[in-house]
Amino acid sequence: MAAAAARSLLAAGLARAGGRRCRALPAAGAAPYCTVAPQQRRQPPPDMKSYLWSRYKEAKRVTKELVPSIMSNMLNPDAIFSNNEMSLSDIEIYGFDYDYTLVFYSKHLHTLIFNAARDLLINEHRYPAEIRKYDYDPNFAIRGLHYDVHRALLMKIDAFHYIQLGTVYRGLSVVPDEEVIAMYDGSHVPLEQMSDFYGKSSQGNTMKQFMDIFSLPEMTLLSCVNEYFLKNNIDYEPVHLYKDVKDSIRDVHIKGIMYRAIEADIEKYICYAEQTRAVLAKLADHGKKMFLITNSPSSFVDKGMKFIVGKDWRDLFDVVIVQADKPNFFNDKRRPFRKVNERGVLLWDKIHKLQKGQIYKQGNLYEFLKLTGWRGSKVLYFGDHIYSDLADLTLKHGWRTGAIIPELRSEIKIMNTEKYIQTMTWLQTLTGLLEHMQVHRDPDSQMILEEWKKERKEMREMNRNFFNAQFGSLFRTDENPTYFLRRLSRFADIYMASLSCLLNYEPDYTFYPRRTPLQHELPGWSDQLCTGTFRIPFLQETVQIK
Repeated sequence: MAAAAARSLLAAGLARAGGRRCRALPAAGAAPYCTVAPQQRRQPPPDMKSYLWSRYKEAKRVTKELVPSIMSNMLNPDAIFSNNEMSLSDIEIYGFDYDYTLVFYSKHLHTLIFNAARDLLINEHRYPAEIRKYDYDPNFAIRGLHYDVHRALLMKIDAFHYIQLGTVYRGLSVVPDEEVIAMYDGSHVPLEQMSDFYGKSSQGNTMKQFMDIFSLPEMTLLSCVNEYFLKNNIDYEPVHLYKDVKDSIRDVHIKGIMYRAIEADIEKYICYAEQTRAVLAKLADHGKKMFLITNSPSSFVDKGMKFIVGKDWRDLFDVVIVQADKPNFFNDKRRPFRKVNERGVLLWDKIHKLQKGQIYKQGNLYEFLKLTGWRGSKVLYFGDHIYSDLADLTLKHGWRTGAIIPELRSEIKIMNTEKYIQTMTWLQTLTGLLEHMQVHRDPDSQMILEEWKKERKEMREMNRNFFNAQFGSLFRTDENPTYFLRRLSRFADIYMASLSCLLNYEPDYTFYPRRTPLQHELPGWSDQLCTGTFRIPFLQETVQIK
C-alpha cells in the first residue's frame, strides 16, 4: 500500500521535474510507464550535484505529504484475504484441522516443547548437560525458514530460491554475506538442493523447510545446540545433530509429553475458546456440514474441544477423525478407518458408514470420499500447515482451502503503524529515485547514487527489524515474496489470522482476489475506485462486512 502510493507520486514528481511524460503505476516494484524513450530524454543540467539533491529533497517532501493519506486507509487485521475467487455460497461442507486451527495455544506451549526436547537430548541422546543453560527465545525464529542440514545453517529464502543475505545464521550468530556467497557460489539455491514437496530433507535434498508453528521451538533448539558446539570448539556432525533434534521434538509429541502437560493445565495452554465456538455455531445455524481431521490423539482432542466448545462438541461435527497421519492420510489408500469407543478403545468392526457423534482413527481420504460423497469445490478445508493440510487437497482433489496464519494479525498491526508507513514509503521512493537517476554516469552523480544505495540498505535492515530482528517478515524478503508466501499463494484459496475472521462475513460472501498489475501492465483504474486506491479490506470496511 505505502510502496505503491510512493512510486505513483514519485513518478508524477519526476515527470513534472524532468519533462518526461510518465503515467504512474500503483503496483509496488513497478516502474512508471513512459511514452518517451530513454534516449530521447532532454539533457540534464550541468550541475549534477544540485540537480540530484533537489530531486531528493522534492521526493522527501512528497513522501511526507503522502503519509497522512496512507494512514487513513489502515488494513484490517481481522480480514480474510483471497488468492483465488471463491464464494461461500458454494460451500456446503467445512473441514478443519485441530491444532492452531480450531484451537490456539498460549506462548507457554513452545517453552514446554523446547524444554522437553532439550532434556531428551541430554537424557536419551547423551548431549552435554550444559545445553540446559539455553532457554527458549520466542523472538528468535519465524516460520517458513530453511535449514541446510549439512552446513547447519538457518536461513530465509525467497520465492525465486535466493537467500536473503543478512538472514543466514550459524548457531545464534549471523553469517557474513561474503561467506554465504562463497559457500553457495552466490545466493541462489538450486532446485535439487531445496526441500521436497512437503518441506522435508529427503532423497538428496539438503534443505529442510520449517512450515508449521510447532517447528519454532525446533529451529531455536537446533540453533542453541549448534551455538554451544561452536562456542566450545567441539567437533560434531551437523547431520547427526539435525536428526537427534528432530527425533527429540517428535518424541515430545509421540510419547505424549506435550499432550499430558496440556491436559493437566488446559487453561494455561489453550486460548481463543469462545471464538471457535461462535464460528462453529454460526456454520451449524446455516445448515453447513462439518468435519474434523487431525493428527492429534482422541482423548487430547476430546478434552480440548470440551474446553473450547462444550461437552456437546461432537454434535456439531458430522465426522471426526483423529491420528489421521496427514499428509499420508491424503495419499495412502491402504489404511482403513477404525472406530474409537467412549473409553478410547479401538474397535475391530468394519466401517461401512461414518456416523455423526462417533470418533474414528486413521483411515484415508479415498475411503473418506467414498463414504461421504463430499467431493470437489463444495468442500472448504482449513489448516495451518500449507503442505500437510492443504497442498494435496487443492492439487489432487479440487477442495477449496483456507490457511490459518496467526502471524498475519501481528504483521498487519505493524504495517498499520505510522513509523512503518513512513519508513516503507520513503524506502520505495528512494528506490524509485535510484531507478530513474542511474542513467547519470558522471563521477559526481555516481558518488551521490552510492550514498543513496547505502541509505537504502540501512532502511531495508530497519524495515526487517519491524517484524523480527533476525529474519524479518514471514511474507517478504527485501523486495520479493518469501518461499513461504509462494507456497501459500499456490495452495490456499483464502488465508486469515484465525477462524474468528469468518464471523465478519455472511455465509454467501464472495472473496475476490485483488488484481495486482503485472510489471508490464497499466493499472486497472476500476480496481482503484473500489476501495480508495486498492481493493484491500481496510479497517473502515469492518462495519460494512459485519
